[in-house]
Amino acid sequence: MPSPGTTTAISAPTGLAPALERYFRLSVNHSTLRQELLAGLTTFMTMAYIVVVNPQILSQAGMPAEGVVFATCTSAAIATLVMGLYANYPIALAPGMSLNAYFTYSVCLGMHIPWRTALGVIFFSGTLFILITLTRIREQIVNGIPDCLKHSTAAGIGVFIAFVGMRNAKLVVASQATFLSLGNFSDRELQAACFGVLLTLVLIVRRVNGSILLGILGTTLFGIVRGIMHRPAQYLSIPHPSGTFLQLDLRGAMHLGLWEIIFAFLFVDLFDNIGTLMGVCAQAGFVKGGRIPRVGRVLLADGVGTVVGSLTGTSTVTSYIESAAGVAAGARTGLSNLVVAALFLVALFFAPLAAAIPAFATAPTLILVGGLMMRSIADIEWADLSEAFPAFLTIVAMPLTFSIATGLSFGVITYTVVKVAAGKHRQVSIVLWILTILFVVRDVYLAIG
Repeated sequence: MPSPGTTTAISAPTGLAPALERYFRLSVNHSTLRQELLAGLTTFMTMAYIVVVNPQILSQAGMPAEGVVFATCTSAAIATLVMGLYANYPIALAPGMSLNAYFTYSVCLGMHIPWRTALGVIFFSGTLFILITLTRIREQIVNGIPDCLKHSTAAGIGVFIAFVGMRNAKLVVASQATFLSLGNFSDRELQAACFGVLLTLVLIVRRVNGSILLGILGTTLFGIVRGIMHRPAQYLSIPHPSGTFLQLDLRGAMHLGLWEIIFAFLFVDLFDNIGTLMGVCAQAGFVKGGRIPRVGRVLLADGVGTVVGSLTGTSTVTSYIESAAGVAAGARTGLSNLVVAALFLVALFFAPLAAAIPAFATAPTLILVGGLMMRSIADIEWADLSEAFPAFLTIVAMPLTFSIATGLSFGVITYTVVKVAAGKHRQVSIVLWILTILFVVRDVYLAIG
C-alpha cells in the first residue's frame, strides 16, 4: 500500500468509448456517445436523398448514373470524415444540390461543355478552394460581401432549383406564345410528381426523419403502381466506378481559362457553403462573436471533398443544411460525422436502386428544397432600396438567365452602383470593388453563362 502523503497514478480507462470521448471532447461539448450516434443517423436520413437525386441530375449531362452513385457516396464519406476528424463539427458534406444543377444545366447543357471537361474544372476549383482557404482569402471574400447579397443568393438558388424541379415534373413546359405554360395534368408522370410534392410536404411538416428520402421512395412506388415505371431488376450490386472514375479532362479544363473556373464554381460554392455553416453553427451555439471557431478547418473539408469528387466523378461538394436535423437531435461534435460517413459507404452498394429512380420522383425534392431555401429573404432590408433592388435582381436573374453566377454578378454590380449613387460608397468594401470589376469583365468580355 502506498504510504500516506504519496500519490498514485491512476490509469486512464482504455477502449474505444474513452478514446472517442477524449478525441471529440464529448463531455466538454455536453454530448454523449449514444447522442452522437443517433444524431448521425438522423443527419444521414435527412440527406440520403442525394444518393438518388445527384445521379439523376448529373446523368442528364451524359454521365453514367452508377459511376455517379459511387462518386457521390465516396466524396461525401471522405469530406464528412475530414469535417468530423479535423474540424470536430457535426456538419456533413456531399455534392451540393444547387451546384449539381449548375454543373448540368448551366455548364454542360447551357455552355455546351463536355462533362469530362467540367469535371476538370471542378478539380481545379477544388484545388483553388484549398489554396485560398490556407491563405485565408475565402474568409476575406465572405466578409466583404454584403448580407443582402448573401441572403438573396441563397434565395435565388432556391428559385432556380424549384424551376428545374417543375420542368422535370412537366409542371411547366415551353410555350412559343408565353415562353412558359402549365403542363398537361392528364400526363401520369405529372400526376405522380404532384403526388410526390404533397406526400413529401406532409412528411416534412409532420417532422418525420428522412422525409425527403421517404417522399422519393413513395413517389417511385406510386409510379410503379400506376404502371409508369417498373421495379429494378436488382437492388444491390458491387460498385461500378469505372464510368466516371478518373474520367476528368484536365487539359480541356485548362483551355477554358482560370476566369471561368473561378466564376462558375468558386463563388457559388462560397455563398452556399458559408450560408449553411453559419445557419447550422448558429443553431448549435458554435458561433462566437459572429465568427465560427476553426473556420479554416471547416472550409478545408469541402475543398478536399470537391477534389475527391472530381476524381471519382461528381460535382462540387459542400456542407449540407440537413445537418441541422442532426444538431437538433443532439449532435455537438464530429463523432456524428463518422456515422454519416459509414452510412454513405454502405449506400455504395445500392447503385441499381438509385439509377432506377425516375425524374418525376426526384422533381418534388427539387421543388421543396428550393422552397426551403427561400427563408433567407426574410433577412433582407426590403425598406432600403439600395439593399432591396440588388437582392431582387440577384433572385430573379438566376432562374431567368438559367445561371447562378450571372444572377450573382448582376447583384454585385448593381449593389456597387446604387450604393455609390445614394452617397453610401463607404458601404462598398475594397473586396466588393474588386469583385465588381471582375464581374464586369466577366459579363462584357468573357460572355460566361
